[in-house]
Amino acid sequence: MIFLQLFWTFFKIGSFTIGGGYAMVPIIEEELVRKKKWIDSSEFVDILALSQSAPGILAVNISIVTGYRIRKFTGAVTATLGTVLPSFIIILLIAMFFKQFQDNEVVERIFKGIRPAVVALIAAPVFKLGKSARITRYNLWIPIAAALLIWLFGFSPIWVVLIAGAGGYLYGNIKRKRGAQ
Repeated sequence: MIFLQLFWTFFKIGSFTIGGGYAMVPIIEEELVRKKKWIDSSEFVDILALSQSAPGILAVNISIVTGYRIRKFTGAVTATLGTVLPSFIIILLIAMFFKQFQDNEVVERIFKGIRPAVVALIAAPVFKLGKSARITRYNLWIPIAAALLIWLFGFSPIWVVLIAGAGGYLYGNIKRKRGAQ
């Protein structure tokens, strides 16, 4: 039964999210944290950070990690199939009828309305994650530095996460040693 729930949950997410990637984050969080209660908010933030760091499609990475957490390998496969199957079906249908709708004015208007909404869907989880990450005036420089490294200097997000993790580990060691003295 859990496999059917896992598949159906991620199938719905994959079916009703236009824009993919970060646009899926608030919908995935709503389903996994609030509705299903399979994970809590802090676990979701950890899964999101791990999924962003790994190569590949964000929603697929989230489904793999979440599925694995819930039911190991079979859960990961089930959640991943649920995530990718809707896109596969939709793209297959679009490919079959692309020529007929390529220059359709109604379709163009619809997408002009959808694009700004996708921007909002991407921005919303950024603010939620900022709150759950407990950003203060003392550590605000970390997300700013991470953003600058990625946007201005072209660093891979993987390296930024690894550097931040190493920095957090070193900071924790220094803090622990000072407390022991």
